Amino acid sequence: MTDLKGSAITWLGHAVVQITTAKGTEILVDPFIEHNPKYPKSYKLPKKLDLLLVTHGHGDHVGDAVTVAKQHGPHVVGMVELIGWLQSKGVENAAGMNIGGSYKFKDVTLSMVEARHSSGIDDGGRTIYGGVPIGFVIAIDGGPVLYHAGDTGVFLDMQLIRELYAPDLGFLPIGDYYTMGPKAAAIAAKHLALKTVVPIHYGTFPALTGTPEQLEEHLQGTGIQVLKAEPGKTLR
Repeated sequence: MTDLKGSAITWLGHAVVQITTAKGTEILVDPFIEHNPKYPKSYKLPKKLDLLLVTHGHGDHVGDAVTVAKQHGPHVVGMVELIGWLQSKGVENAAGMNIGGSYKFKDVTLSMVEARHSSGIDDGGRTIYGGVPIGFVIAIDGGPVLYHAGDTGVFLDMQLIRELYAPDLGFLPIGDYYTMGPKAAAIAAKHLALKTVVPIHYGTFPALTGTPEQLEEHLQGTGIQVLKAEPGKTLR
């Protein structure tokens, strides 16, 4: 299993992940809260967030970004077009990046990597361009290297992510239908040479049928651990 070296991770249902570094930097990825049936309703986010990361423009990933940004004051990071849309909704203190770039914030280095998906934004009933979807590599000083894949299918260039960033732990979607399912996620984990996989983006809606147990079956004999998190339970 990946040594978190003092950091903590909390899965909050669907693709929502909270990360607290050993030095206390608070990170939230893909805020989908109000209409997320898996989000633990009694769970309270920290009063002050340092970073809010958004992987793409679909409502089940960016749906509460404006609210969270205004209430918790984080530095918001995402694809440049998506950040522009968020800024048009009143979000301040934001950084629009693009694939291949890295950004240093306190004790965290963020690297934006490719994902295979789509990223249209529903803006008042019309779909607008939100840039391309992405994933984030989150390298913590003195700590683990984490990879949040966002929504994606498996792709061979995940081997380049391994070569460039060597992530230890990956948050990988397994639900199928809109993203890769368990078999493809197992191949992704092997391409990335992960030590640990935390499955995300499953069980939220009926169409998302993939399960952590199926992922475990496909990873048997590889030495890669599947860590089935419970929404709201912090892993240290």
